[in-house]
Amino acid sequence: MRLTKGIHHVAIKAMGIQKYEEVMRFYTEILGMPVVRRWGSGDDLGAMVDTGNSVLEIFSNGENMPEQGALRHIAFDVEDTDACVKAVRDGGYRITVEPKDIVIQADEPLAARIAFCIGPVGESVEFFQVK
Repeated sequence: MRLTKGIHHVAIKAMGIQKYEEVMRFYTEILGMPVVRRWGSGDDLGAMVDTGNSVLEIFSNGENMPEQGALRHIAFDVEDTDACVKAVRDGGYRITVEPKDIVIQADEPLAARIAFCIGPVGESVEFFQVK
Protein backbone atom coordinates (compact mmCIF):
# COMPACT_ATOMS: atom_id res chain seq x y z
CA MET A 1 0.00 0.00 0.00
CA ARG A 2 1.36 3.39 -1.00
CA LEU A 3 1.45 5.83 1.92
CA THR A 4 2.55 8.96 0.05
CA LYS A 5 0.85 11.03 -2.63
CA GLY A 6 3.86 13.07 -3.74
CA ILE A 7 6.09 15.90 -2.56
CA HIS A 8 4.09 18.70 -0.93
CA HIS A 9 6.96 21.15 -0.54
CA VAL A 10 10.68 21.73 -0.33
CA ALA A 11 11.86 24.31 2.21
CA ILE A 12 14.53 26.95 1.66
CA LYS A 13 15.91 28.95 4.59
CA ALA A 14 17.33 32.35 3.73
CA MET A 15 19.59 34.06 6.25
CA GLY A 16 17.78 37.35 6.94
CA ILE A 17 15.26 39.60 5.23
CA GLN A 18 17.56 40.84 2.45
CA LYS A 19 18.40 37.29 1.36
CA TYR A 20 14.74 36.26 1.79
CA GLU A 21 13.70 39.04 -0.60
CA GLU A 22 16.35 37.91 -3.10
CA VAL A 23 15.09 34.30 -2.90
CA MET A 24 11.49 35.47 -3.36
CA ARG A 25 12.50 37.60 -6.37
CA PHE A 26 14.36 34.65 -7.96
CA TYR A 27 11.44 32.25 -7.72
CA THR A 28 8.54 34.69 -8.29
CA GLU A 29 9.91 37.28 -10.71
CA ILE A 30 12.64 35.42 -12.60
CA LEU A 31 11.00 31.97 -12.70
CA GLY A 32 7.40 33.24 -12.56
CA MET A 33 6.13 31.13 -9.65
CA PRO A 34 3.05 32.70 -8.00
CA VAL A 35 2.89 33.23 -4.24
CA VAL A 36 0.12 31.11 -2.70
CA ARG A 37 0.49 32.25 0.93
CA ARG A 38 2.57 34.52 3.18
CA TRP A 39 2.96 34.76 6.94
CA GLY A 40 5.00 36.35 9.70
CA SER A 41 6.21 39.83 10.51
CA GLY A 42 9.42 41.71 11.18
CA ASP A 43 12.47 39.52 10.64
CA ASP A 44 10.50 36.26 10.72
CA LEU A 45 8.77 35.91 7.35
CA GLY A 46 7.60 32.93 5.36
CA ALA A 47 5.90 32.23 2.07
CA MET A 48 4.90 29.41 -0.21
CA VAL A 49 5.26 29.68 -3.99
CA ASP A 50 3.55 27.37 -6.47
CA THR A 51 5.97 25.28 -8.57
CA GLY A 52 3.16 23.82 -10.66
CA ASN A 53 2.73 20.51 -8.86
CA SER A 54 4.11 21.29 -5.38
CA VAL A 55 5.29 24.32 -3.44
CA LEU A 56 8.53 25.86 -2.25
CA GLU A 57 8.37 27.07 1.32
CA ILE A 58 10.70 30.02 1.86
CA PHE A 59 11.74 31.30 5.28
CA SER A 60 13.74 34.36 6.36
CA ASN A 61 15.02 32.85 9.61
CA GLY A 62 17.94 30.70 8.45
CA GLU A 63 20.72 30.71 11.03
CA ASN A 64 23.62 29.19 9.14
CA MET A 65 24.53 27.78 5.77
CA PRO A 66 24.50 24.00 6.10
CA GLU A 67 27.02 21.86 4.28
CA GLN A 68 25.59 20.08 1.28
CA GLY A 69 23.94 16.91 2.49
CA ALA A 70 22.41 14.00 0.62
CA LEU A 71 19.89 16.21 -1.19
CA ARG A 72 21.80 17.43 -4.25
CA HIS A 73 19.40 19.68 -6.18
CA ILE A 74 15.84 20.77 -6.86
CA ALA A 75 14.68 19.77 -10.36
CA PHE A 76 11.81 21.68 -11.94
CA ASP A 77 9.71 20.15 -14.72
CA VAL A 78 9.82 22.87 -17.38
CA GLU A 79 8.45 23.55 -20.86
CA ASP A 80 11.62 25.28 -22.15
CA THR A 81 15.00 24.73 -20.50
CA ASP A 82 16.68 27.36 -22.68
CA ALA A 83 14.12 30.04 -21.71
CA CYS A 84 14.71 29.27 -18.02
CA VAL A 85 18.47 29.60 -18.46
CA LYS A 86 18.05 32.93 -20.25
CA ALA A 87 15.79 34.29 -17.48
CA VAL A 88 18.18 33.15 -14.76
CA ARG A 89 21.27 34.46 -16.56
CA ASP A 90 19.52 37.80 -17.27
CA GLY A 91 18.68 37.91 -13.54
CA GLY A 92 22.39 37.74 -12.71
CA TYR A 93 22.64 34.14 -11.53
CA ARG A 94 25.35 31.63 -12.46
CA ILE A 95 24.61 28.77 -14.82
CA THR A 96 26.64 25.73 -13.77
CA VAL A 97 25.56 23.36 -16.56
CA GLU A 98 24.59 24.87 -19.89
CA PRO A 99 21.50 23.44 -21.64
CA LYS A 100 22.15 20.02 -23.09
CA ASP A 101 20.20 17.05 -24.37
CA ILE A 102 20.50 13.79 -22.48
CA VAL A 103 19.00 10.33 -22.55
CA ILE A 104 18.65 8.48 -19.27
CA GLN A 105 19.32 4.88 -20.25
CA ALA A 106 16.74 3.04 -18.17
CA ASP A 107 14.33 0.18 -18.90
CA GLU A 108 12.31 2.94 -20.61
CA PRO A 109 14.84 5.50 -21.89
CA LEU A 110 13.99 9.10 -21.03
CA ALA A 111 15.10 11.91 -23.34
CA ALA A 112 15.37 15.35 -21.76
CA ARG A 113 16.98 18.76 -22.10
CA ILE A 114 18.57 19.88 -18.85
CA ALA A 115 20.54 22.75 -17.34
CA PHE A 116 21.61 23.76 -13.82
CA CYS A 117 22.10 27.04 -11.97
CA ILE A 118 22.93 28.19 -8.46
CA GLY A 119 20.04 29.93 -6.69
CA PRO A 120 20.20 32.87 -4.27
CA VAL A 121 21.13 30.86 -1.17
CA GLY A 122 23.46 28.39 -2.86
CA GLU A 123 20.81 25.83 -3.81
CA SER A 124 21.45 23.83 -6.97
CA VAL A 125 18.48 24.17 -9.35
CA GLU A 126 17.91 21.95 -12.38
CA PHE A 127 15.59 22.73 -15.28
CA PHE A 128 14.32 19.40 -16.68
CA GLN A 129 12.43 19.39 -19.98
CA VAL A 130 11.15 15.98 -21.03
CA LYS A 131 11.55 15.56 -24.80
